[in-house]
Amino acid sequence: MNPIHAHATLKLTRRLRRLRTSETLRALIRETRISPDSLMLPLFVCEGEGVRREVSSMPGVFNLSVDEAVKEVRAAKADGVKSVLLFGLPDQKDDVGSAAYDPEAPVQSAIRAIKREEPDVLVVTDVCLCEYTDHGHCGIVIDDEIANDPTVDQLVRSAVSHAAAGADIVAPSDMMDGRVGAIRGALDERGFENVAIMSYAAKYCSAFYGPFREAAQSAPAFGDRRSHQMDPANAREALREVERDIEEGADIVMVKPALHYLDVIARVKDTFGFPTAAYHVSGEYAMLKAAARNGWIDERRAMLETLVAIRRAGADIIVTYYAREAARALA
Repeated sequence: MNPIHAHATLKLTRRLRRLRTSETLRALIRETRISPDSLMLPLFVCEGEGVRREVSSMPGVFNLSVDEAVKEVRAAKADGVKSVLLFGLPDQKDDVGSAAYDPEAPVQSAIRAIKREEPDVLVVTDVCLCEYTDHGHCGIVIDDEIANDPTVDQLVRSAVSHAAAGADIVAPSDMMDGRVGAIRGALDERGFENVAIMSYAAKYCSAFYGPFREAAQSAPAFGDRRSHQMDPANAREALREVERDIEEGADIVMVKPALHYLDVIARVKDTFGFPTAAYHVSGEYAMLKAAARNGWIDERRAMLETLVAIRRAGADIIVTYYAREAARALA
């Protein structure tokens, strides 16, 4: 007799595999769920008309003129994604990032156009100077250092200009001290008390931003961003950063990157119970795309597993370049 058929049946009261026997049963007890409502699509808006230029390191991601950005927003909405995060790509840059608060700049123009064509889409705007300075740094450089307080003045101008154009949420990503409080005060003084702030509260100095810097043309011309972005080795420090931003008036806090900082997302959510976003950044996206193009992974499964992991860690909002693809996969 075949010994495999002759074995004694184990006397197990609890068999954990019972609840995995069918997809219907697995779905019934699934602990973590994602939906298009939790996804936010980043868009890179440039000057010009009819521009749809693919980013070489980010397949499926484009630099878009305002008219093309509106088309992308409409298509995303049809997929079920109803919130977007805008980054601006001006033609002209200077050493103080003055285009960041130009009412005719790409972001401000895109806000107005999107709100005119798709008023129920939630428009969030990145507030930073790196896309607008000719040196590529997140703030004003004085004596070879990023000057905190003068930079905050510029960020306030940028945030107010976004609010005036019709943004629903402004999202400071610069990591300057005190910028959330300064922006909140300026918005309230000007009658924009209903414009929310999504703070990049724990933004790390990560190696996974490279493709973004190609897309946004924002690589620093010298040095790096270690003086203001967080050390990847620190987690308790993230809690101090988040606590300060909440105290200053942030409505949503963000951890960036997402996939390599799941523990930080979990700590932030467990500690504060606050609306929490996580940014699935360009390098994390590009790695999946590259592996899929080489036939090394099943992209759809890997994409959904990645987003579930970010959600499982505690993120309420996932900012991801996969937003549209994921929404279609979840339909």
